[in-house]
Formats: sequence, structure tokens, C-alpha cells
Amino acid sequence: MEWLIALTDRSLFGTAPLADTDKERLRGLYRDFGQAEIDWLAEKEAVTRHDVKAVEYLVRDRLSALGLDAIAELTHFAATSEDINSASYALTVKRAVERVWLPALQDIIAKLRELASEHADAAMLSRTHGQPATPTTMGKELAVFAWRLERVAKRIESSEYLAKFSGATGTWSAHLAAEPTVDWPRVAREYIEGMGIDFNILTTQIESHDWQVELYDHVRHAGGILHNLATDIWTYISLGYFAQIPVAGATGSSTMPHKINPIRFENAEANLELSGALLGSLSQTLVTSRLQRDLTDSTTQRNIGVAFGHSLLALDNLRRGLNEISLSRDVLLADLDTNWEVLGEAIQTVIRAEVTAGRSTIQDPYALLKELTRGHRVGAAELASFVQGLEIGDDAKQRLIALTPATYVGLAETLAK
Repeated sequence: MEWLIALTDRSLFGTAPLADTDKERLRGLYRDFGQAEIDWLAEKEAVTRHDVKAVEYLVRDRLSALGLDAIAELTHFAATSEDINSASYALTVKRAVERVWLPALQDIIAKLRELASEHADAAMLSRTHGQPATPTTMGKELAVFAWRLERVAKRIESSEYLAKFSGATGTWSAHLAAEPTVDWPRVAREYIEGMGIDFNILTTQIESHDWQVELYDHVRHAGGILHNLATDIWTYISLGYFAQIPVAGATGSSTMPHKINPIRFENAEANLELSGALLGSLSQTLVTSRLQRDLTDSTTQRNIGVAFGHSLLALDNLRRGLNEISLSRDVLLADLDTNWEVLGEAIQTVIRAEVTAGRSTIQDPYALLKELTRGHRVGAAELASFVQGLEIGDDAKQRLIALTPATYVGLAETLAK
């Protein structure tokens, strides 16, 4: 419909611009598209075996009903199916991403920013390789996810949404045969960009889909980060770091009444895996088309909505899940208090600095602390006694004696904020 309007707006082939009322009637045909049109197309496509050709016949039928037979031959004029479809996919995917998917992602980022700020000072034990490690804060760890997602979101926000409109093999051959004096590439660019999408001037019969590959790879990347978030929160819940807020009437287990299962994060995890697999398949398939055209992209693109649908389910589950947890600071502190050996890093690093400054002659500080702490539980009193006996400066000694696992968090709070 828009191509037909664009041609008549330029008074091509002796036509005159349509009256505004006629343009509105034409646009009403796609704005009010519904079951009657679907049924009409299904019957016609059973004969044509070609979806876009069936749509052309529908348009011609409706033009006749509106008394616009005079311009019927401009329906699908000099276009190939991919001219219609590439513009349709660009419009559809752009609207889906910008109006639905990105806002859902931004909701997650906003929630993570909120939690990062709220828990910026909540010291907790790190677990590198699943083992007790240098403490951090819960806020800083959540801020890492917000930071990562924001980077990918910016790339998605700057995505191109490209369409072609250059005829059967991308050469404007039929256009020039019909009217050789028209600057058809300019007409096509103005038409495509006028719909708010981007124009690809150099293509085969199909738009090359590179923009889709780039977009789906970025969305899959975001999904990977979100999957990491889901598994980390799940693990924090299993450690007791986060308590789940009971939902009235909800059942955690059919046999164990006490259970509150972290189903939001598990559902998100599964849906992100499905979405990622589909997006990966889309990226792998859409980057290639044999010679000037094959139909593998047509079948593949029918799953774009499925891929985004699973991603949206995951985003919704994450949003709900993040709103149904509360931080158990007492559990974090108790965990820190049973792992004083993590201060071994601080002590051996301070000794190294003292040796370098000429205030100590201790040899191989790392080995010294490794012997004291590796595979051993070391308490506060034992570490304090050890530090007291070290050959280091008094200032350094007092700093180490004052240090606890809960205060050994470096710039974590500042970073989170």
C-alpha cells in the first residue's frame, strides 16, 4: 500500500497524487487487517502457493472495491517479494525491539541499579571457583551485571534496520525498462527511509540480513549475561544470601510445605537457553544465501518472534524474581566470620610492600601465608597473633590487626555506587 502511494505521490506513469481521503482508505486496509483478510489470503494462497502474490491479489481486489482500478497495475510494481518482506521484517523487528524488548531489558537494568545501590555496603564472601575468596559487596556484584547489560543495550539501541527495494536481483532493471529517466535508487531510498527504517542500496535479490545477524548476536549476548545473572542469584539463594519473599497462596513443592523454590530464575534460565539457541541459528543461517537467492532465510525468519518471545518470558521472570528476594545480611556476615583465612592475601601483600620499603627482611611472604592458611581454618585470634609476630612496620601491623573479612572489601562500595 505504501509503495503504491509513493508511486502516485510522484505522479509516475501519468498518475496523479491520490486525495488524502483515498490514502486514508488505502491505509485503513492494513490498519484494520483482520480475520476476514486472513481467510481470504488462505484461500488464495492455496492456489498461488506464494504468500506475497496472494497479498498482491488481495490488494487488487480491495482497490477495485474502492473504485481505484485505474492504479491497480501499480500494485507490487517492479517489486520482488523480498522488497516487501525485507521492509516488513525491518519494521516489525524494529518495533518489537524498541517498543517491547528493550524496555523490558531496561527494567531489569534499572532494578539491578537499584539493588546495587541499596546493597553497596553489604560485605560478602566472594567465591572464586566456588571457594572462599577476597570479600566483595553484594551491591558491587549486582552492579557488574548492570554495567555489562548497559554496554550491550547501547549497541542494540544503535542497531540498523535495513531494507532493500531494488527489484528482482537488486539492479532496478524492470524499473528502468518502464521509465529510464527516473532516479530509481533515490526514489527507493526516500521511500524506505520515509518509513523510519534504513536503506540497503547494494544487494542481491534479498536484503543480505547482516543487520539481523548483528542484532541477534547482541540480543543473544545480552541473554548470556542474563543467564549468568539468573544462575548467580539462584546460587546466592541456595547459600542463604537472599531470602525469597513468600507469595500468598503459592506452593513451592507438592509434598514439602516449607519450600519456596527459585522458579523465576530457573524459568528465566531455561527460556534464555531456548532463545539463545534460536538466535544463534538465525545468525548462522541468515548470513548466507546461495548465489542471488535461496529460500532458507524465509523459513528461518518465521522464528524471529519465537526467539524474542522466549527472551521476553525470561525478562519477565527475572523482573518478578528480583522483586521477590531480600538480602540476608546476617548470613553474609556469619559466612565472612568463619573465613578469616581470606585475609592471607592482604597480609602477604602488605609484607611484600614492607620488604620493598626496607622495613622487613621476610623472605617469600606468599609461601609463609600459604603454609598458615591453605587448607586450614584460621580464626581472628590466630591471625592477630600471627601478625603481631611479623617483622613489619608498626603502621602496617596495626592496619592488618584492625582488618576483618567484613572490612576487607577495597573499593567495592564506591564501585557499586
